[in-house]
Amino acid sequence: MRALEPDETGVARGIYWERFGDGGPTILFVPPWAIVHSRIWKMQVPYFARHFRVVVFDPRGNGRSIRPSDPAEYAETVYADDALAVLDASGTDEAVVVSLSMGAQRSLLLADAHPERVLGLVFVAPAARLVPGHEERDVYEGRFLEKLDTDEGWAKMNAHYWRRDYRGFLQHFFENAFSERHSTKQIEDAVGWGLESDPETLIATALAPELDEATTREIAARLTCPVLVIHGTEDAIRPFATGKELAAISGGELMAMPGVGHCPQARKPVAVNLAIREFVERTRNPRKEALHVSG
Repeated sequence: MRALEPDETGVARGIYWERFGDGGPTILFVPPWAIVHSRIWKMQVPYFARHFRVVVFDPRGNGRSIRPSDPAEYAETVYADDALAVLDASGTDEAVVVSLSMGAQRSLLLADAHPERVLGLVFVAPAARLVPGHEERDVYEGRFLEKLDTDEGWAKMNAHYWRRDYRGFLQHFFENAFSERHSTKQIEDAVGWGLESDPETLIATALAPELDEATTREIAARLTCPVLVIHGTEDAIRPFATGKELAAISGGELMAMPGVGHCPQARKPVAVNLAIREFVERTRNPRKEALHVSG
């Protein structure tokens, strides 16, 4: 059961999208890695649809969107083009763009190529190559295609393991993503969404080109729109230092969430929703923001 059904749905470039509400401005919720789909925003959509116009979409590789076999079809530049296609198909001239995790990279590309379409950027737990990652995970990501002699810990971040025990990897990943106590329901939901994809598709996404550090820094430094970064200090997927660095480079605001993991929008939705709403209201009323800054 969904708390709210979409007012409009469509498909653009093979990407399934939904629209909720009619108020302005529009908020485009950009999906993260295709290990989940747009339901990762389920604690945001009903709330924001009461106040704004909301557009969400499933990433290629999960949900109702296409699942190419070629890793090149999962490049961040391709995901950015998907986001642009969804804006066009949904009749959205401009939007506040809110991303989670890997969605940060495609959102940066979108804002850089089409600044006139992006009113502001909110990065939740951004996964960007700006600082070293968690050491154990980084080690095994570098051995992704190797046959390993262990399945312990982040050794599960491995193509051969995914083919043997895909559910086991999902369970491991989301237990780390939701590192807070009492996250059973969130982990259960996320594993279910992960099972809507498959090992070969996820392997293709893992082999796809990402933004490198130099490009990420260049784009972040030349952003012209307002930026808000929300990051949990106990993020076991992407270090808190990533969000801190992105905020510093972009001149954005950093909202640190003590004791929170990789998905604050799911574990602390009230705090996250209020922060995003305040940010959106400021982009809608730039004069009020100017007064706030000068005061």
